Amino acid sequence: MEDEQKKQYIKMTETPVGRLILSLGVPTVISMLVTSIYNMADTYFVGTISTSASGATGIVFGLMAILQAFGFMFGHGAGSNIARQLGDRNVDAAREFASTSFWSSILAGLLVMGIGFAFMDPLMRLLGSTDTILPYARIYAFYILIAGPAMTSSCVMNNILRYEGKAVFAMFGLTAGGILNIFGDYILVNIFHMGIAGAGLSTTVTQYISMFILLLPYLQGKTQSKMHIKYFTRNWNVFTNIVMTGMPSLARQGLNSVSTMVLNGCAGPYGDAAVAAISIVTRIVNFLFCVAIGIGQGFQPVSAFNYGARKYKRVRDGFMFALKLGTVLMIVLSILAFMNAETFVSFFRDDPDVTRIGAAAMRWQCISLVLMPISMYGNMLFQSIGKSAAATFLAVLRSGLVLIPTVLLMSWLMGLNGLEMSQSTSEIISALTTIPFLIVFFRTLPAADAAPESL
Repeated sequence: MEDEQKKQYIKMTETPVGRLILSLGVPTVISMLVTSIYNMADTYFVGTISTSASGATGIVFGLMAILQAFGFMFGHGAGSNIARQLGDRNVDAAREFASTSFWSSILAGLLVMGIGFAFMDPLMRLLGSTDTILPYARIYAFYILIAGPAMTSSCVMNNILRYEGKAVFAMFGLTAGGILNIFGDYILVNIFHMGIAGAGLSTTVTQYISMFILLLPYLQGKTQSKMHIKYFTRNWNVFTNIVMTGMPSLARQGLNSVSTMVLNGCAGPYGDAAVAAISIVTRIVNFLFCVAIGIGQGFQPVSAFNYGARKYKRVRDGFMFALKLGTVLMIVLSILAFMNAETFVSFFRDDPDVTRIGAAAMRWQCISLVLMPISMYGNMLFQSIGKSAAATFLAVLRSGLVLIPTVLLMSWLMGLNGLEMSQSTSEIISALTTIPFLIVFFRTLPAADAAPESL
């Protein structure tokens, strides 16, 4: 294990940053794309039922964001600390962070499940459900709540694997679950005609399969982190450190849920077609942006590890490499999506009203898609190096502080057209606000690396 630790340290601190980010980012891109595809598979197969059923997936997306909020909070909170501890060669502390976050995430998933079952109808209405969408949303949410502990703990294991530089293992777990869910949707919805319950059941089963596959590297001793309950610490400082470091993720994902609620609420007066259209466009844009997110998540362990090892030039070079690559990729994808907006939207729900509303919203989103890497990578940078205050502010800014009032104001002033434009406008404002934070940080970051410790 000591030799493995030395090899990992050399890999993370001496491999050229571009090659290292790609080696960690490409498996993550694949994982993100497959995960997004299987989320979109639910949207596709449910879209064959009715427009109201299609709208239900958008409603329950807000519930999934709540579960992911806790998963990403514990996952990024532990992962960032683990990478910096390993960069500082403190393996025992890394294991405490891993185990504590894993078991805490399962408890959080169970808590959300219990609250969701107790207040199902009020929760669905709070998330923006209309009377016609509610029966479908209730069924779909039931299965998502059952999958809650698997969703939250999988987020933790996935992120820790990435921060350890073991992104390939994370890719296997997420990809296997994603592929199985696509087949499960087809079998349960199209062959057994279970409707939206089939899509929900498929998601539940594959989430637990994915959880088990992600757990295997830890059980087989292929990671320095451990999930054994004996490493769960009662040291309040460890738990506090996880929560504070992961707070940007909680804020980002939590506000994503609130933002989804606001979007659905503003779309509701225009009918189920508008709710379905906004939901479909959100899934498509998330799918396109998965490529950039994967590159950013490949950068995060490089940033955290080298910041912990006091190799500051690698942090700076890594950020610039990721930003340039992510921006170029988003330019290409945004042009593709802009030119094929109607085709993409109608693929998920062949309804003229859904296509008309969704295509307009999607084209506006394409305009801002090229700026997303600035705000997202800035957030990832500050979170990875433990600057939780700046990371939390930028996460809140992008996910809600700008988005929610922009959606409310523009939909009030301009109606449906304003709603279609609001997400793009918010993204542009968030990116422009992030730039000064990045300039100040890199000006104050030491130009030279600290003296390395002996291996």
